[in-house]
Amino acid sequence: MTPKTQHTRWIKEEAQRLGFDYCGISEAVKLEEDAPRLEQWLKQGRHGQMHYMEHHFEKRLDPRLLVPGARSVVSFLYNYYLPSPPQAGGSISRYASGEDYHDVLRSKLKALAAAMHDKIGDISGRVFVDSAPVLERRWAQRSGLGWMGKNANLINKQGGSFFFLAEWITELELDYDGPVKDYCGTCTRCLDACPTQAITAPGEVDGSRCIAYFTIELKEQLPASMKGSFQDWIFGCDICQEVCPWNRFSTPNREPRFAPLEAFDGMQMKDWMEMTESVFKKTFGSSPLSRTGLAGMKRNVKFAQE
Repeated sequence: MTPKTQHTRWIKEEAQRLGFDYCGISEAVKLEEDAPRLEQWLKQGRHGQMHYMEHHFEKRLDPRLLVPGARSVVSFLYNYYLPSPPQAGGSISRYASGEDYHDVLRSKLKALAAAMHDKIGDISGRVFVDSAPVLERRWAQRSGLGWMGKNANLINKQGGSFFFLAEWITELELDYDGPVKDYCGTCTRCLDACPTQAITAPGEVDGSRCIAYFTIELKEQLPASMKGSFQDWIFGCDICQEVCPWNRFSTPNREPRFAPLEAFDGMQMKDWMEMTESVFKKTFGSSPLSRTGLAGMKRNVKFAQE
């Protein structure tokens, strides 16, 4: 067995030991085929007010601009599935049930990097958890961890789509995995179920029409034209994943730090409107809900009641 194969096998075994469900590897090259698609998406304004998507265009396409000398992109999937979303006067996306996933995954990736240093030696590289211009779903697809569904989520044949994605871009040369087949077939359940018609075509999502965008990313008042479209979602949205047939294979996550916060139990919409800033920070300061903030949550709850 060559050192390259030994390193590849060890990395995947160590990732599994740390709790990652899947690990795949692809060669660090420029994503030439994604350039026109990303450029068109931005020109059409489908990123809404997510202006950060306009920055570092070339870096999004070429990991070697993020990590000079990079040879490999190692992609990881980490399960966050819960049988039902938390209820707190309205539905909250499953991914925001517990502690902020950035902190959880970053700590695991740091442990992996430290173990790799001890095992392999001094290797340059960077870890990413939704924190840099990385097309993470595309890299996961190229690494054989799943295919891009019609809702633009990565779908894994064995486990569905309720996964966090993370990457380690490194100068280390490894054995590369290949992409897998698309198994969506003729199914259009996600397109049919989206209440705001954010999925404009198979694999194409208008981010500026997504409920998750409105309830998390948008900082101004919610558009009156969307009243009645959010159902009971007050933070994020899981509808296009809930209707996906492949998520019948989803299993509850095993991460204690993703356990639903006790504060959600019995919470009503009025509790949000009466909450103070200090209580919100104490209760949700380490939760993804902190991204929206108390003012944003009150806005979302009020909109859902109207």
